[in-house]
Amino acid sequence: MTPKEHTETLDFYRRPGIFTDLEGMGASLRDLPNDVPGLSRVVQGLLIHRMWAPAYGASVSGREWEEGLHGADAMLTRILELDRAPLIVGRSPSKRLVVCCRHFAVLLCALLRRQGVPARARCGFAGYFERARFLDHWVCEYWLQGRERWALVDAQLDEMQTAVLKIDFDVADVPREQFWTAGQAWQRCRSGSAHPRNFGIADMWGLWFIRGNLRRELAALNKIEVLPWDIWGLPIDRDELISNNHASLLDAVAALTTAIGNGNYPGLRRRYQTEEALRLPSELLRDLREKDKTGGTGKNPLAP
Repeated sequence: MTPKEHTETLDFYRRPGIFTDLEGMGASLRDLPNDVPGLSRVVQGLLIHRMWAPAYGASVSGREWEEGLHGADAMLTRILELDRAPLIVGRSPSKRLVVCCRHFAVLLCALLRRQGVPARARCGFAGYFERARFLDHWVCEYWLQGRERWALVDAQLDEMQTAVLKIDFDVADVPREQFWTAGQAWQRCRSGSAHPRNFGIADMWGLWFIRGNLRRELAALNKIEVLPWDIWGLPIDRDELISNNHASLLDAVAALTTAIGNGNYPGLRRRYQTEEALRLPSELLRDLREKDKTGGTGKNPLAP
């Protein structure tokens, strides 16, 4: 990567996208810490994962719709509706926003970009939730200034989850072997070095699931961080068989997303912008933003 490409890449990820723009939040963002661990603790004090809520003694019944919010601004607006305290003040579990893993990654990404730190959400699979299997998960990747490299941070893993899961690594610098991006999972399963049945969540496992995450990963790297159940473009079902044309297209996407750490930013942008089967339709993007204004439903407006 040339110095110019390197600068352009960092500048791109330093600026907010449609779901990470916090311009309208104003004074509510004052006094936040400017380090990654500190910002992660702020995020942890504002959000609660729906599946982990019972471990905190919290009931989320009737508030599942909050999981359908896309934008970081909509998340913070709802958080302040639940509790008007400054954002730096951690909420009790029952007053936190009900979310999935994607929201932890996206909110941290938005806060980092607000402070001028290059950051991006990564969609893939984590190996630290279940033994010998990689579960559907999102983390945030940020530019580690001084060390001149990208690092992964899992803002969902607070002290309680770290203890329960027996995490023995720095959650602000997650080892790459502990988190595989969707592109890496796709490549390893296609090469035969990993088995698709070890990638997924709940009752959803296999290459078809990796395929869906790969498309979301490409969108996220273009600063369009969709929800895990948003659907568009290429058909996604539980049939492992895909056409040669689609397989070749996804092979190319996987190669671009896995190379993004070392450059290839212009190619990734071109691929997303020129492939109709991969690009999020403008009408869907508009509908998702509109739903944030009235309260998310957790459902894709274009899904059957």
